[in-house]
Parts: sequence; C-alpha cells; structure tokens
Amino acid sequence: MKVENSGTVYQLSFMPRIFPVNCYFVEEENELTLIDAALPYSAKSIIKAAENIGKPITRIILTHAHNDHIGALDTLKELLPYSKVYISSRDALLLGGNSSLLPNEKNTPIRGGLPKNIKTKPDVLLEEGDHVGSLEVIATPGHTPGSISLFDTRNRSLIAGDALVTRGKLIVPGMMNPLFPFPALATWDKETALKSAKKLSNLNPSLLAVGHGKMLKQPQERLNIAIAEAEKRFFII
Repeated sequence: MKVENSGTVYQLSFMPRIFPVNCYFVEEENELTLIDAALPYSAKSIIKAAENIGKPITRIILTHAHNDHIGALDTLKELLPYSKVYISSRDALLLGGNSSLLPNEKNTPIRGGLPKNIKTKPDVLLEEGDHVGSLEVIATPGHTPGSISLFDTRNRSLIAGDALVTRGKLIVPGMMNPLFPFPALATWDKETALKSAKKLSNLNPSLLAVGHGKMLKQPQERLNIAIAEAEKRFFII
C-alpha cells in the first residue's frame, strides 16, 4: 500500500502500479472519515495507516457499491464496530444484493463487480446535500445509479469515487482508455456519467481524488478537456 497526503486528504493506494485501487481518509479535528473500503485484504493496512496518523476512524462512507470499493467493509466493521457506515439510499440496494433497476432509471444493466453476501448494513442512508463532518454529499450517478462524491467545504477537495478516473489521464467513466479499460466496462450509463462530471466540474475543486489513479491538484483545465472529449465521443460519434 502507498500513502499520499494532500492537505486534509490521505490517499491509500493498493496495487498502484498494476491496478490502482484507492480509498481515502479525510482528516477532521479529532477523527478520520474513511471513504471507500478498497479490497478484501485491505482492512489491516487501512487501520495501520489511521494509527500512524493518530486519529480514530469514526465513519466509513461508500461512494458506490462495486466490489473494489467495499471489499474490506465487513472486516472493517468487525474491527471498528462503533464506526458508522454511510452509503446513498440508491446504492444501499446494490450493497444488499439487489441489482434491479428502479422505474425511473434508464433500462441499462448495472455493470461491474456487484456485492454478494455482504453482512454489513449501512447505518446512514445519504441523499444529495447531506453533510457528514466537513463533507457535502454530491449525487453523481452514472458509474452506478447511486454513485456519490464528497466535497470538503473547508478547502474544496473532491473525493469522486469512480465518477471520474485519472489512471493514464483524466477521463469521464464510459470513455474507453485502452491502458485501463475497467471503469468504462463497469459503467452503468455513460451519458448520465457525463452529466455528473459536468456537475463536479462546476464545483471548481482544488483537489481531485478518485478511485483509480493519482490525486490531481487544481484539475479544472484537465476536467474541461475530459468533458469535451466525452461530449464528442458520446454524442457525435
């Protein structure tokens, strides 16, 4: 595991050179919020990283319910029984094993590694505009129907899950990157993902932290390029 720090954000990256899977700590005054739960073997490394920072993990927020973002959830909940688990009300259904579409959703199969037999039940179901510590919940559907991003209101750091990808270059999920095709293959609806990317761009984040790839400081110019490329690919070709 590789740890990188930028301000209040700590990136914990597993297999960074091969198949980067990231989770994050957001540091509050007296505690840590863990965003995503990485891979099944990641729990002990996550807890050790928190010990090195010197603050307890009191919250676990899941950006969406794909296996590479919830892998260590059950183990973490066993080791940290007082930590509350948060997920969007929509992706809570996926976490519980229900991959059915809702009546108002585009009739496209939900893709990617979906959970099976997860024991942990969320403590809090999130909606757009909710606040968890310093983080504001931003609904960013597309990769999954209930994907969320977290925006730190103190410093405009944005933890976007798989609403954007920086591995290789910054792209909107649904765009195929031959060097790292997996987010595109696992995206539910690329047009919805593009709308969510535009929504995040409007926040003008100071830092972009995603599920796959390096953190980017002052990413606005690259966000604009990524959105323009996706618009061309999704709607013209």
